[in-house]
Amino acid sequence: MTAVEVAGLRKRYGDLVAVDDLSFRIEQGEVFALLGPNGAGKTTTVEILEGHRRRDAGDVRVLGYDPQTGGREFRERIGIVLQEAGFDEDFSVRELVRLHRGLYPRRLGVDEVIDQVGLTDKRDARVKTLSGGQRRRLDLALGLVGDPELLFLDEPTTGFDPSARRRAWELVEGLRALGTTVLLTTHYMDEAEHLADRVGIVVRGRLVALGTPAELAAGQQDAVVSFRLPAGVAAADLPPLDGVPVADGLGWELTTPRPTATLHALTGWALERGLQVPALSVRRPSLEDVYLRLTGEPADDGGAATAPAGRP
Repeated sequence: MTAVEVAGLRKRYGDLVAVDDLSFRIEQGEVFALLGPNGAGKTTTVEILEGHRRRDAGDVRVLGYDPQTGGREFRERIGIVLQEAGFDEDFSVRELVRLHRGLYPRRLGVDEVIDQVGLTDKRDARVKTLSGGQRRRLDLALGLVGDPELLFLDEPTTGFDPSARRRAWELVEGLRALGTTVLLTTHYMDEAEHLADRVGIVVRGRLVALGTPAELAAGQQDAVVSFRLPAGVAAADLPPLDGVPVADGLGWELTTPRPTATLHALTGWALERGLQVPALSVRRPSLEDVYLRLTGEPADDGGAATAPAGRP
């Protein structure tokens, strides 16, 4: 069953085409990651799906509703976790979750949700005393307390330490197991690779790649060979290789469609000279490699694309 269906979506701000003929589907119970650089149109697309922004053209159905006209009945069935949310600083965690819980006909228990996001020890703490990571967990609690069928997660682990980030991943995996559909935006490619059933990459308002993380990575035929130079050896001393080694800060790496030949040339050269090649490894491209090739910019800058008018 389809939870989200987008066909020919367009949105323009004056001369700027923010979303340009975007089409994709999200199946019920699927974790779908929408990725792209700042300004790619992700936020505008998500706001349209949430019902917070009007489209110029195209057809959009979310849980069977047109989010533009779905009204309260539609909003009662979705949860939204913004990248930044404003809280009344004087509420306690429990008070704020209870307040939001009262807005929904379908509800989870207040303490159940607080425990689920890892704020058990902070349930009676005032919001103004929470750290940045704890506030993000509170964001998650508020998005979950209405027991949504579809959860929008915008950069959910920004500011998390590794332990909290792993716990958030486990939470998303638990939602998938319960059949909740999740639309995730993130700049962390390892997060998308770990969590998402499928990934859509958007560049300049257009969908340029769609598939599972494994499918997208498999579409890259090249492999990456990494190594450090032996002591006393300069890059100019290396033999001819099937690719050009590039310094990456920790050593050297090159991208090649013929990793076997490259390894043979490099190890044969080292053996003839009685040398060891430190940190020698070969790997197939990751989702991050695919992302970099399609967008031309780093993925994990922690930012988020924004529409000119900002989020409501």
